[in-house]
Amino acid sequence: MDSNVDNNAASSVVSNVVSNATDRVDSVTVKLDYPVAFDGVVRDTLTLRRPKVRDMRAAQKIAPGDEEGQELAIFAALAGVSPNDLEGMDLGDYHRVQDAYFRLTSAGTHQPENAQGAGKAAA
Repeated sequence: MDSNVDNNAASSVVSNVVSNATDRVDSVTVKLDYPVAFDGVVRDTLTLRRPKVRDMRAAQKIAPGDEEGQELAIFAALAGVSPNDLEGMDLGDYHRVQDAYFRLTSAGTHQPENAQGAGKAAA
């Protein structure tokens, strides 16, 4: 992939970082190349707050067995918008929202070395 494309994509995501000992990321704002209406208001940015366990559990209840539906539900909750509005987004913009979400969930430099296997069944 062209490094200019990577740099352009990275510049479309702005992190709001709270400075402290861990420099945690509390929210991420994504610049949309194709503005879309959220709750009737056309916007060119979408800000996701940091997710909570309850957001994940609520998404699982909203769309049981439907991973894409769960993803839409959690992104909508984090951004304070309707899942239906997210479905109207440009796919490239949506991919940047996905990247922003994964940036929020993987933020933090002080993770235990053995955390990579967390959540996997013991062999």
